[in-house]
This record gives sequence, C-alpha cells and structure tokens, in this order.
Amino acid sequence: MKVKEIELKGHIIDSFILPKVFDTIMDLDGEFEVLQFEIGKNKTDPSFARILVKGKNRTHLDDILGELHKTGATVPEIEETRLDRTSKDKTLPDNFYSTTNHPTYIMLNGDWVGVRDIEMDCFIVVDKKKKHAYCRPISQIKKGDLIAVGKEGIRVEVPERPRDYSVFEFMKSTVSSEKPIEVIVKQIAGAIKDAKKRKKKVLVVAGPAIIHTGSGKHLAKLIQRGYVDVLFAGNALAVHDIEEQLYGTSLGLNIKTGRPAERGHRNHISAINEVSRAGSIKNLIKRGKIKGGVMAECIKNRVPFVLAGSIRDDGPLPEVVTDVIEAQNVMRKHLKGVEICLMLSTMLHSIAVGNILPSHIKTICVDINPATVTKLTDRGTAQAMGIVTDIGIFLPMLEKEL
Repeated sequence: MKVKEIELKGHIIDSFILPKVFDTIMDLDGEFEVLQFEIGKNKTDPSFARILVKGKNRTHLDDILGELHKTGATVPEIEETRLDRTSKDKTLPDNFYSTTNHPTYIMLNGDWVGVRDIEMDCFIVVDKKKKHAYCRPISQIKKGDLIAVGKEGIRVEVPERPRDYSVFEFMKSTVSSEKPIEVIVKQIAGAIKDAKKRKKKVLVVAGPAIIHTGSGKHLAKLIQRGYVDVLFAGNALAVHDIEEQLYGTSLGLNIKTGRPAERGHRNHISAINEVSRAGSIKNLIKRGKIKGGVMAECIKNRVPFVLAGSIRDDGPLPEVVTDVIEAQNVMRKHLKGVEICLMLSTMLHSIAVGNILPSHIKTICVDINPATVTKLTDRGTAQAMGIVTDIGIFLPMLEKEL
C-alpha cells in the first residue's frame, strides 16, 4: 500500500472535522492509523492529530488525499505550489486545482500567501511579481495565466464551530422546522446589529414570494433603516414590487384581500411597460410614480442591487443584467465586506449566489420548503443554516426585532 501522513489542527473534535476525516478515508476504501492525538484541555484550546493514510496505489492515495484536503488536512512536508501556464483563454492546464469556498493559502517562494476572492469550483491564478494569488472562474482565465496545479503546497482552513453562543451555534442541525422561531429571529437580529456596529455588510437574496405574501413593506423598512447593504434578486421581485406599488396587486392578486383583481393578469406586464416608458426604475421613482416599496427604498437609500436575468423573465426591466456571466461578475464585486447573507424564499437564486460565497460569510436560508436548504448545502454552501417557515411570518418578526 502507498502511505502519506496528514495533520489536523484546531477545534477538530467539536467541529466534527476529525470524524469527517475518518469517514472520508473509509468511504473511499482506504485505511488509516492515528500516530499522534493531542486533545485540547479547555474549550478554547486547539487539538492536534497526526494520521497515516493508506491507499491501494498512488492514484488511490491521491484520490483520498484530494478529498481530505477539502476538510483542512495538510501534509507535514511543505512543498512549493506547482504552477502551469494556460495555452488559451478560458482553458486550464491538466491537473488544475479546483478551489473550495474555504480560506486557502499557497506556498509561494517559501511563504504562505492567502488566495484572494475565494469561492468554490474556481481556480488559483498567481502573479509572481506581486506575490499575489487570486481565485478566478474559468470564464476569466486568460492565455498565459499561471495556474496552481496538483495539491502540493496548498492549504485549506475549514471554518470551525463558533466558540460563543450565537444563532450559528444554536442551529447545529442544518435544517429543521422544529425550532423556536422567535428565539432564532432575536439571535439573527442581534447578529445583524453586531455586524453593522463593526461596519460589516448584510446581503439579502430575495425572491418574489416576499411580495406575494405581503412582506415587501417589511423588507422595504429594513432597507430604509440601514439594515440591508446589498440586494440580489431577479426580474420577478422587482416587477411584482413595482406592480404592488402601482396597482396594489402581485401577479394580479390583490395583496390586501388575496382575491384576483379585475383584469389583474395584465398588471405585471403593465408594470414592466411603465418602467420601460420611463427608461428605468430610477426614473419612474424620480417622476413620483412610485413612492415606496423595495426597489424605491434601494434607490432612495443608495443601496446597490443586482437583478440577474433568467429565461423565464417577462420584459425584462432595464436594470436586469441578462448576461449571466456578467451578472456573476457584478455580484462578486458587491461581496466585499459582507458578513451576513439572508436568503429569503428563493431556491434557484439562493443556490446560484451560494456558489460564489466564501465560507466565512454567515448564511441563513429562510424557506417554507426544507428541500431548499438541503439542495443549497448539497451544492457546497455548507455554512448555510436553514429556517423552515413562511417568509410572511419571518420578515415581519425580523423587522419588529430590529
């Protein structure tokens, strides 16, 4: 058998990193031997483990080590990161290193260098002159870029369980409907207040269900009061928000009565038409046609928003970014300084945004369907924690608490 030593450091027991390492080795039909194990005596003390990993052959061992690398395991012998140049745009060299969304470092000229703008399923581009490393999607790879290849000389730091009592500690299970919603909302509100005190940003990923349930006014108040710094949404949220402001309906249903409005099926197209006639959402608001709502509060309070298009869109509105690669890049620019992300009743948009979030961003997904959170975490956003409830219940409570 082929063997290799790995090391684990930190709160590897109560963050479940150690059992995950053992499970990974056994699931991949490998073997292991614990050579050294030091357990921290106090809550704040880190632990240390040195483990001998065994594979049937070199390829099998490399496959196991590749998966263990994602858990934060490191090989004791420090090697320089191997680099290879690209031969053309949007193309990678063989054996490219595919990133996780965890903090990552590479060994460059004998020093550990942090990889900037980390996100999952991307690639490490190195500028040797500046001694910088950047995380880039394949769409941004240029001919001649130096790309990290292999696993040697790359270190990943998996976030550990919070040491203090907070909503992120309280919600240990990924998703459950059996949570005391009032307690959770209070803790989320506390986390948002704390982030704002430290000049950190709160990102909201919002779905049209917010408008359909009559909760748009509560999100608008959160924006007005400075608790939302960035808004990511699609064409639908903006259209139905404007439809509600113009006609009191969302998809033709009267928000106050819950009954279909006469000829209400035309209203969402009429809303798009009004924005197109004005030239933009901003112009419509300047002309006094809309005085409130989510989009109006964003514009009046200078809160940046990114409306990303899809093939289902009517219109779309002038501000909608219809090129999905461009939409990704615009969203990435707004992630600087974000500490908390609230994903509110939008499965597809939540998964899409989750793919570009680094793991240090505290992510809370609120949806009436528990499968939304399950799919989000299955696609790599492991830091996401779920609240299974109606957004029409959650948002009013959060607004009141804040």
